Amino acid sequence: MIEVDHLTLQYPNGRGIRDVTFTVPQGSIVGYLGPNGSGKTTTIRCLLGFSRADSGRCAIAGLDCSRKAPEIQKLLGYIPGEIAFLDGMSGQQFLNFLSDLRGSRDRRRMQELAELFEISLTGRIKKYSKGMKQKVGIIAAFMHDPQVLILDEPTSGLDPLMQNRFVELILQEKQKGKTILMSSHIFEEIEKSCDEVVIIKEGQIVQNTDIHALRRSQRKVFVLQLEQEQDAALIRAAGFETGSFVNGRGEVFLKEAQTAAFLKTIAPLSVQSLETRLQSLEDIFLDLYSREGENHESDLAESRRQA
Repeated sequence: MIEVDHLTLQYPNGRGIRDVTFTVPQGSIVGYLGPNGSGKTTTIRCLLGFSRADSGRCAIAGLDCSRKAPEIQKLLGYIPGEIAFLDGMSGQQFLNFLSDLRGSRDRRRMQELAELFEISLTGRIKKYSKGMKQKVGIIAAFMHDPQVLILDEPTSGLDPLMQNRFVELILQEKQKGKTILMSSHIFEEIEKSCDEVVIIKEGQIVQNTDIHALRRSQRKVFVLQLEQEQDAALIRAAGFETGSFVNGRGEVFLKEAQTAAFLKTIAPLSVQSLETRLQSLEDIFLDLYSREGENHESDLAESRRQA
């Protein structure tokens, strides 16, 4: 339903995206992850027809995004990362205005969504809080029952209760066969809702996998409180990967097969407390970025050596 094929767009400052390729099948939710400046918004701008790529192509429902943007808008719902409103209007007036532009007179879905997110649409938008403005943006994106949704940080400014309601909403939309591309910094949202994850770094895709494979790659994290901080060096010397230890407290990252050997290693040590958890998607993401950076440094070192 969404196709991005070898898409490249370079800005004069050297940033942009390079050879970006991924797809979003109909009826699925794909998380698009990466830090600020990694290329997420540039990709989305190309999909919306706001920017024209230097090379490659992207399409929604088989329609070329650079040539068929007006047709695409009819079946698309979009939440931008930075939402702009006509501030002189009330929330109700703004949403009615959008409905009229789309040729829709049915306001029932609008009211359902307003009740779901517990917002009164009276009062001028410029007096709304960040969270209230975000709710208006969500209603605007969903109220016309679009077949495709592109969501850029959709829960920014929402409290945890409303974030959970948003996840419930997009899972309901998925059950109806809607196709969703979602950029988010909230990893719990991605874990709960997405089928696949695409990770972009410095304008290039570094990981494209289904969420189940990503979960299977999770390592166990042991959180230790050591009586003697120098014992952390013994754990590292035994070949186990650790985070930094501060005042004797730190983390050790283990694969499944390492657990028994790790417990044997720490048995003689003075361990005051021991907790365990699985890596979150955020941990995996940060670990991937760290490893990618190390690989990049290794490549640079090898290039210099050959030179």
